[in-house]
Amino acid sequence: MQVDPRGQRFAAVLTSVVLIVVLVTGSWELLAAQAVVFALSTLPGLRHSPYGLIYRTFVRPRIGPPRELEAAGPPRFAQGVGLTFALVGVVGYAFGNGWGITWLGILATAFALGAAFLNAAFGFCLGCEMYVLIQRLRGGLRSPHKSKANSDREVPA
Repeated sequence: MQVDPRGQRFAAVLTSVVLIVVLVTGSWELLAAQAVVFALSTLPGLRHSPYGLIYRTFVRPRIGPPRELEAAGPPRFAQGVGLTFALVGVVGYAFGNGWGITWLGILATAFALGAAFLNAAFGFCLGCEMYVLIQRLRGGLRSPHKSKANSDREVPA
């Protein structure tokens, strides 16, 4: 499946706003709602993302089709990383006062916000880059310049 990278940036903007509100209010319920958004984007896939639905319904018809598409694997992995941080944050906020781990909720939310903001503001998907790096380390992705088909060819500068 291919996805519109502009939709991923749109989702990152909405995610950034939600996470800022969580940091300001300390609302574990709002962070749990964001975790559900991450889960819907990760488990059944990006096609089921609530933010993607908003983008496809209201934004994309007004801006037209994308010039290029990207593979869905890296953004889906990134949503899974966001889900992990959101779940850790929910635990930190929800049980923080009793267990003294509110700092864990704040830290996990701040890390998720940092990654979402990088994508929203600069188009740099940290989770996507992690995905590519992990795949390369596992031997699953090869650089086009390193494939057997062109390993003896000179690459133009």
